[in-house]
Amino acid sequence: MLFPDFTPVQCLCMFLASFIIGLSKSGVKGIDMLTVTLMALVFGGKASTGIVLPLLCIADLGAVTYYNRHAQWGQFRRLMPWVVVGILVGVYVGKTLDEQVFRKVMAVIILSTVVIMIALELRKKPLQPTNRIWAIALGLTTGFTSMIGNLAGAFSNIYFMAMRMPKDQFIGTAAWLFMIINLIKLPLQAFYWHNITATTLRTDAVLLPTLALGFWAGLRIVQRIREEDYRRIVLVLTLVGSLFMLSV
Repeated sequence: MLFPDFTPVQCLCMFLASFIIGLSKSGVKGIDMLTVTLMALVFGGKASTGIVLPLLCIADLGAVTYYNRHAQWGQFRRLMPWVVVGILVGVYVGKTLDEQVFRKVMAVIILSTVVIMIALELRKKPLQPTNRIWAIALGLTTGFTSMIGNLAGAFSNIYFMAMRMPKDQFIGTAAWLFMIINLIKLPLQAFYWHNITATTLRTDAVLLPTLALGFWAGLRIVQRIREEDYRRIVLVLTLVGSLFMLSV
């Protein structure tokens, strides 16, 4: 048995989570919140981030390689400084956060995200990309939630959806944003939170094949999604993911 210390259900959760990470990084946005819940069910809220983060970094490399030509560097530069500030705040807050409080905070964050995304979808006039306050708020929130629970994808989705970015530009810009975010987080979690260890990396190594399979499947799914349908699909998947997380 690959994971003798875990039950079959826990093993299923881990492999499914790694598959979903691949799907999400290939462009099936919104579904990644299921990963947070599945891994938290097995390892607990904070400990699960140490399992998930190296997998995210590997999937980020694949996403950047495939979608690099579509990245919008103006949007990247607008968000990145504030994302770094949010990460540093998350490092300080997350280290001593109580496990139960940690899960409740994640649930509230997800619910808030869905409400905001629905409101944005109903808005007829798009927000302007030059809206500095919007970029600062979403940048800080993205960095903070990425550090404390790998939930930043939902908030970056809000930003890119508000900008009405085309599908490939959405995915390409997010790919670069999250590769940098996750590489910043890697030493912080390994040497400050101490939740990335040789044991967690061995677990990640076993999960790599399903991660690769998810990425391959996701690329094919995204190619079949029409441009005008992509935003709706991201919104629905985010809603489903948040409801799943709040129900367990």
